[in-house]
Amino acid sequence: ILVNNAGIYPFKNFLELDDAFFNKVMDINLKSALLMCQHMIRSRLKKRSRLKRGGVIINIGSIEALMPFVEGMAPYSISKAGVIALTRSLAREYGKNGFRINAIIPGGIITPGTKAVAREVTQLRLGLLRTGMLFSTRLPLKRGGLPDEVARIAVVLASDLSSYVHGALIPVDGGFLSA
Repeated sequence: ILVNNAGIYPFKNFLELDDAFFNKVMDINLKSALLMCQHMIRSRLKKRSRLKRGGVIINIGSIEALMPFVEGMAPYSISKAGVIALTRSLAREYGKNGFRINAIIPGGIITPGTKAVAREVTQLRLGLLRTGMLFSTRLPLKRGGLPDEVARIAVVLASDLSSYVHGALIPVDGGFLSA
């Protein structure tokens, strides 16, 4: 079982982006997932004769990939859209080899990282604070999610309970994408 859960979400105005900033976000958010998937699939295919199935890959995307909502997060949104495309491409290509490959699409999850972003927003950018308030009003569940709520979906995807779930994008977002 491989869970690709790396991610950084720094803010930067689109017109101020430079190669170093963009590449750092892409390397951590997308390239690391690609390389980990590549390593797992290669190693499992070599051992295939001794294994019943290829394995399970769970990539962590973001609602920002499907519905960009926060200003200054273009590289993050692009990188997580790449994770979604990677998930679907690998699902199509390696399902026949016994791999189950899915993505969880979290949004509004309260983590130390999102708390730090909220502090930055409060201190530096009142426009983003307004975005945060608008985000909260779009949540039908009217609360932020907890990391355990994402982890529970990962446990189900990693288990045989989801043996026929493949190439899926599963939102864990308090209903944000439905609002």
